[in-house]
Amino acid sequence: MASQVATPTSLQTTATSSSTSLSSPALSPSSPAQLSPDDVELLAKLEEQNRLLETDCKSLRSMNGSRRNSGSSLVSSSSASSNLSHLEEDSWILWGRIVNEWEDVRKKKEKQLKDLVRKGIPHHFRAIVWQLLCNAQNMPIKDQYSELLKMTSPCEKLIRRDIARTYPEHEFFKEKDSLGQEVLFNVMKAYSLVDREVGYCQGSAFIVGLLLMQMPEEEAFCVFVKLMQDYRLRELFKPSMAELGLCMYQFECMIQEQLPELHMHFQAQSFHTSMYASSWFLTIFLTSFPLPVATRIFDIFMCEGLEIVFRVGLAILQMNQTELIQLDMEGMLQHFQRIIPHQLDSGPDKVIQAAYQVKYNAKKMKKLEKDYTTIKTKEMEEQVEIKRLRTENRLLKQRIDTLEKKGAPRYSEDSVLQLERELVQARLKEAESQCALKEMQDKILDIEKRNTSLPDDTNVARLQEELIGVKLREAEALTGLKELRQQVRDLEEHWQRHLARTAGRWKDSPRKNALSELQDELMSVRLREAEAQAELRETRQRMLELETQNQIHSNQLRRAEQESRGLQECVQTLTVQNKDLHSQLQEIKRRQAEIECKSKEEVMAVRLREADNIAAMAELQQQISELEIQKEEGKVQGQLNHTDSSQYIRDLKDQIAELKHEVRCLKGQRGSASQPTFDGIHIVNHYVGGDDGSYQSSDEDGVKSSALQDAQQRSGGRVRLRPNLVDTDSEDEDDDEALRLSVPQSANHKSTTV
Repeated sequence: MASQVATPTSLQTTATSSSTSLSSPALSPSSPAQLSPDDVELLAKLEEQNRLLETDCKSLRSMNGSRRNSGSSLVSSSSASSNLSHLEEDSWILWGRIVNEWEDVRKKKEKQLKDLVRKGIPHHFRAIVWQLLCNAQNMPIKDQYSELLKMTSPCEKLIRRDIARTYPEHEFFKEKDSLGQEVLFNVMKAYSLVDREVGYCQGSAFIVGLLLMQMPEEEAFCVFVKLMQDYRLRELFKPSMAELGLCMYQFECMIQEQLPELHMHFQAQSFHTSMYASSWFLTIFLTSFPLPVATRIFDIFMCEGLEIVFRVGLAILQMNQTELIQLDMEGMLQHFQRIIPHQLDSGPDKVIQAAYQVKYNAKKMKKLEKDYTTIKTKEMEEQVEIKRLRTENRLLKQRIDTLEKKGAPRYSEDSVLQLERELVQARLKEAESQCALKEMQDKILDIEKRNTSLPDDTNVARLQEELIGVKLREAEALTGLKELRQQVRDLEEHWQRHLARTAGRWKDSPRKNALSELQDELMSVRLREAEAQAELRETRQRMLELETQNQIHSNQLRRAEQESRGLQECVQTLTVQNKDLHSQLQEIKRRQAEIECKSKEEVMAVRLREADNIAAMAELQQQISELEIQKEEGKVQGQLNHTDSSQYIRDLKDQIAELKHEVRCLKGQRGSASQPTFDGIHIVNHYVGGDDGSYQSSDEDGVKSSALQDAQQRSGGRVRLRPNLVDTDSEDEDDDEALRLSVPQSANHKSTTV
């Protein structure tokens, strides 16, 4: 730090006006005689820091080695320019006074200090000012740094892997195993051991690298710890990165409010905020802007926090809105990576000035934070519910598979309805038990409140002390009363003796009379003494009573004050509770409205499902009716076919019997003559009509006969006989010729072949 002070470069030209705003006279140190005692003290401090830095070999090498050759480094030395300009000298004196009187300036002139920081901190003061801004001086953890370096971190491999990616073009870090990479590794390793929850995150290495460009590694480590703890960076670098999601949500809402056309274009192109802005928040523009510009922004970040990131980000979008609206997603990514960084080559003043024209409302950001928390909580609840439903679905599937494997019978509709009724009753009982539980909890809370209103152990102890004091005073009073009574008895005895003596006084001599008078006077003195003691006792008793009453009144007053304070605290608590309840009521109303909307949607969905189920049920009923009709038709057709076949067979049997009889007759007529072979005998069916010997025995037989007649008409009404057929149904078999009945299976062909 001191070596940086010894090698200053060009400063901002605004230091003179800033010194006027701080009411600090711009002294020109053209000669040592013009320096004030404060300046001399500041120079002594700087010399001391310079001496400490020279003893640190790493810092000395970092200043004399790779940093000296860096053209882009903010800490690049310019020792050749030994003569400072007048404005640089004024800036030196101004910031020297600020550092020397830091506490007063920070408390009394905070606005002027912010203006100066926005205009830029001189690089030779940057290290000490950054430490003062984040209160990183004299941190106890600085003493543990050397011990942390001796330990082993589980993140060492990751840190080693990413070291070469951190400022790869910077002279201090670009060479492998150089001093810059070594000190960067040390700081990142030490922090990963201090904060094991965060460990190591790649973006944090750029911030540490910038700190190492300004100060030694121990001080850089302390500043980085402060940044992580007090500047929201720790939440940004946590594995969940919940804070980064919040920043993206807030930034997107700001774009939607202030740049609606650009926001609509981003939405149309599916160009999410995290695609271009996440590195802005994680590295404070160190990976997106040129290093001098990012360092100026980092100055303001050290003073004002993440607000500057929102402002600068929105200012960049405002400056490039026209070009971005004309590009697609890939073109916008290229524009952010290549075009925007070169727009800031001229310097950061333009973008910083535009950043403070952006509207930034801290209260609205708090409200957006609450909204984001609510959204995330709801999403988490939905995820938990989805996970629970998936688990239940998986278990139900397993149960269904098990039941199907076992061949469990299907439940009927009545059993399902019964189970639904039991489920409703169980839920009602559960709701009643929940209500009863809530009532019991309310009663318990009421009893606890009553118990708190009762006197506590301290009040009881005080009352016991008061009671003991009163009893002691009462005992003293009783003792005094006994003593007074004893004195009264003694006086009465003396009085009786006196009366006995005075009764014979007129008989005694004058000397005895004088003695008696003296005794009377003594007696009167004793009486007056007894009266005085009695009055004294009575006065003491009254005093004790008054003291007792005073103590009682003071105790009552103290208790009244305590009760008053308790009531005031209770009123304050009730006021806070009332506010909380009011906010809870608003939240409950909002949730109730959401639940009503959900319930309406669910009712509509249920009604739609019921309508679909009714339609599906109607279709199924129609199909069932058709199937039943087909079934009945099939039964009737089967009966008809069966009836026709059986009746038809009986008729054929009768015909076969008649034909056999005719064959026997023919055989008897011919005798032993040679019998001709039947080439074919065609006998016309005589029962086609219904008049010559009908076989109908009932109405059903009549129907069957009519069906048979129709079949015979279709087949020509003929019966064919063949000699090579055997009749298996007849009881009489012929030795020479056997007859066999053949019935065709087709219902459309009703001819009979014999």
